[in-house]
Amino acid sequence: MKIQHIALYVYNLEQMKEFYKKYFGGIDSSRYHNPATGLQTYFLEFAGETRLELMTRPDLVANEKVLLQTGWTHLAFSLGTKEAVDAVAARLQRDGIPLVSGPRVTGDGYYEACFLDPEGNQVEITE
Repeated sequence: MKIQHIALYVYNLEQMKEFYKKYFGGIDSSRYHNPATGLQTYFLEFAGETRLELMTRPDLVANEKVLLQTGWTHLAFSLGTKEAVDAVAARLQRDGIPLVSGPRVTGDGYYEACFLDPEGNQVEITE
């Protein structure tokens, strides 16, 4: 058994699609639109097997983004090496993307950096 995909509601579908393509090499599908509900989606595929579904619709309800709360807390991408983590973290910082922590070795042995995507969702990059 494996996770088939993960879905994330977003306000700015195009901005979020471009963010995940630019920094993580996501390959996007064509945009799906359901005129009856206003739902619009893109699937982004990473490394040929993992997919992220970005979704939006006109009746979304805003909620406060708090890092320490119950529920899903972050999405993690494995980059393969510490050097790759350092390089992507440096690129994110140069581009003004808010870093939450790192790069650092965590207590459980991961080399990682955490940052916020354009809509405040936490993303982790690991070796």
